[in-house]
Amino acid sequence: MAGAVLDHGGEVLRFIGDAALAIFPFDGDRKSAAATADPCTRALAAAEDAARRVAALNDERARDHKPPLEFGIGLHVGDLMYGNIGSPARIEFTVIGSAANEAARIEGLCKTLGTPLLISDTFTPCYPGRLHSLGRHSLRGVEGERELFTHPLASTVKK
Repeated sequence: MAGAVLDHGGEVLRFIGDAALAIFPFDGDRKSAAATADPCTRALAAAEDAARRVAALNDERARDHKPPLEFGIGLHVGDLMYGNIGSPARIEFTVIGSAANEAARIEGLCKTLGTPLLISDTFTPCYPGRLHSLGRHSLRGVEGERELFTHPLASTVKK
């Protein structure tokens, strides 16, 4: 996953257990269509690349009679604060804010909804391609519901 993010211009901020937190920063005002398309396109390209890499790894694992690795990716657009966070005894560069929490909650629904890729309704306005709606869903700790989408790549990933 990290290699795919880096290869498509994203930044991997941290590893949390078997998960990675990555961002594709916007230049300027994210509400401008020109400013938003590139980070969203690169994020989805990274997700597609990561899916291909996991599929290749799973082919190798199958030859060795090992179970496949499963994964989930949540793509979301929102405002964050970033920088060095913590105390003098323990400091780390990361992002904080509701957008990071929502992205994690979205990724957490991948298994429940049976797809390796979920995309929030805030991502869709900045992505010019076709996405498939999976309906509205509640996210733990988030008020209201979000419409979630998936991308055709999700149907090509072996489970």
